[in-house]
Amino acid sequence: MKTKKIVLRSCVVTREKLPKSELLRIVRTPEGEVVVDTTGKMNGRGAYIKRDLSVLEQAKKTKILSRQLEVEIADDVYEKIKEAIEN
Repeated sequence: MKTKKIVLRSCVVTREKLPKSELLRIVRTPEGEVVVDTTGKMNGRGAYIKRDLSVLEQAKKTKILSRQLEVEIADDVYEKIKEAIEN
């Protein structure tokens, strides 16, 4: 029987290659809003960050998500990301 391939993605903050299940996908939709993608299949430009609050703080401080998604990210979006990490 074939073994299932583990999909690796890079965290935009730490540049670590991790399994997709250990990362959180943030998406800029075609309409321009930024949302947390829990399914991993939403349309739009995506960026992955490690499920760690310290990594989120570093992303907020350096504005790396804003650069990766090419859009300004509001504080309420960071709050939604924080909630998704804690769950």
